[in-house]
Amino acid sequence: MRLTAKLQSLVLMLAASVLLSGCGSFSGMFAKTEDPQKMAVEGLYRRAKDALQGGNYAEAIKLYETLESRFPYGVQSQQAILDTAYAQYKLGERAQAIAAADRFIKLYPNHENVDYAYYVKGLANFIEDLGLLSIFASQDLSERDQKSAREAYVTFKTLAEKFPQSRYNADSLLRMRYLVNALSQNEAHIARYYYNRGAYQAAINRAQSCITNYPNTPANEEALRIMVQSYKAIGNAQLAADTERIYKATFARASNASDSPWWKFW
Repeated sequence: MRLTAKLQSLVLMLAASVLLSGCGSFSGMFAKTEDPQKMAVEGLYRRAKDALQGGNYAEAIKLYETLESRFPYGVQSQQAILDTAYAQYKLGERAQAIAAADRFIKLYPNHENVDYAYYVKGLANFIEDLGLLSIFASQDLSERDQKSAREAYVTFKTLAEKFPQSRYNADSLLRMRYLVNALSQNEAHIARYYYNRGAYQAAINRAQSCITNYPNTPANEEALRIMVQSYKAIGNAQLAADTERIYKATFARASNASDSPWWKFW
């Protein structure tokens, strides 16, 4: 009898333990099915944050929008704008992400996390492999890519200058360096595009833009080459010779591999 009583007591204890441990799961399931329109601000924010961290960006955006509409004031609402900008960036909704970041910067210019708003805005404008796009894309697409790249550069520059101690500063500086080189390379690619199609004056103009707007970048070498070739193509031997001298003086290396002029190898 005593053994039976002990077994019964043990069974009851185990059952109680299982029920208690399951309460958390049941409550979590309930929380996820609870109507966002009826949730308190803390719970709604946690749910949106969980969706964001879980990579469910579309759901996170919906929840943050609900939070902003129901609780337009307070720290959760402020953070919701930043998190929405990031979620939109991750979804590829670049224009919306930029708009959200700009809204935060305008509303809270002195916020402790405003540097993050600049950073997300820069990321949304940032386009990798920019220099390669002009090879395959139309001229119009190249121009749009350059516009975004310039805006990204300005945004990262603003972040670096206004918030030198920001945790995003180092990455912003790296991206700025990349953007300058990419924009310069893109100009050189477009100049080469014009040259290959016989539009020599247009090629000269874009090559000059590469050198003037983005000095001391690797693409300047290619730009000078294109200028020499283009000047020779239009019969301006003097400018071709002057540009060749600049090329040799700037890059200080042999410009040919034989007795033939180096530009004949292109």
